[in-house]
Amino acid sequence: MTSNERIIGRENVNDIEQILMITNTDVDAAIHTVKDNADAIFTWDYEKGSRPALNKLYEKAKNSQWNGETDLDWSIDVDQEAVVAANAAANGRGAEMNLAGTFFEKWGDKEWNELGVQSQNWMLSQFMHGEQGALLCTAKIVETVPWIDAKYYASTQVMDEARHVEVFAKYLNEKLSGHYPVNAHLKMLLDDIVLDSRWDMTYLGMQIMVEGLALAAFGFMHQMTTEPLLKQLLRYVMSDEARHVAFGVLSLKEYYQELTQAELRERQEFAFEAAVRMRDRFLQQEVWDRMGVPVKEAVTVIMQDPGQQLFQQMLFAKIVPNCRKLGLLDAGDGWLREKFTELGVIDFEHMPDTEEEYDTFALAEGEVASAR
Repeated sequence: MTSNERIIGRENVNDIEQILMITNTDVDAAIHTVKDNADAIFTWDYEKGSRPALNKLYEKAKNSQWNGETDLDWSIDVDQEAVVAANAAANGRGAEMNLAGTFFEKWGDKEWNELGVQSQNWMLSQFMHGEQGALLCTAKIVETVPWIDAKYYASTQVMDEARHVEVFAKYLNEKLSGHYPVNAHLKMLLDDIVLDSRWDMTYLGMQIMVEGLALAAFGFMHQMTTEPLLKQLLRYVMSDEARHVAFGVLSLKEYYQELTQAELRERQEFAFEAAVRMRDRFLQQEVWDRMGVPVKEAVTVIMQDPGQQLFQQMLFAKIVPNCRKLGLLDAGDGWLREKFTELGVIDFEHMPDTEEEYDTFALAEGEVASAR
């Protein structure tokens, strides 16, 4: 069995049929239970600031709280179809796509606008589900990490994540036109992160991989959207997410210095698996199914679209440099470097890592009423 087959269940990372075989089978269930195998760790060492970088992050987090109910202008009316049209006009729509011989060739403005509406519903739904995953995982970090400075900071992130779930749910409920269940690939990854008993795997899966990709995705959407309420919402969330990813880099950078090559290889494989799961989720197969179009054909076209390929690559703009900072790219025989090269994202390795740049995402004084 090849490493790809063992880790992600298929040899070819781009095998569309294998990707589409992964589906969410309990879309109507309101509750999903995952067994948490981790030990809750008490520490009797209460010396605050023994890890100065984490302490600095904690102090910054305490002064950067914002209130999603009062700091966002929920009176703004959102005409979703008008927003889709404005976004398409501002950013272009499928200009480089080769649609000859596909069902897309027959589409008019009605179908493209409906795709824009459904894609927005789907994207914000997955952000909401991912933020709940972060809420659970950060609560787990509070329980399992052995350092008091890390417990202090993680407790502020629990509040951040609750706020993120709240504002995405409110935006979906009050401003958009429908929800989507959690994507099967995202759900599989969240389950794996929660199931693992090792506290550093929770960090790696959530803080580095999921939150790192979210930070890039939020930045992309913040740049592309013309809708002022969503733009402001994403701005606030990004200011939190940058601290969260930096928290993962700061904590794991110290811990990974103690690990053996075999242990680091396990982390490399987990990072690769997470990267593939997150990339696959953005094929939005649930949207194509809801719109009643041939899912495999739609996904095939999208995977070949240069714009979509660039978007998927840009999602790794934070993940790859952070993995480099942690020493995961070249640990052992450079296995993760080879895998990120296979995914076409290795060129991002020299971009700033989040430990270096999280301050650039911080809310400016007076930018939001309650963030002082």
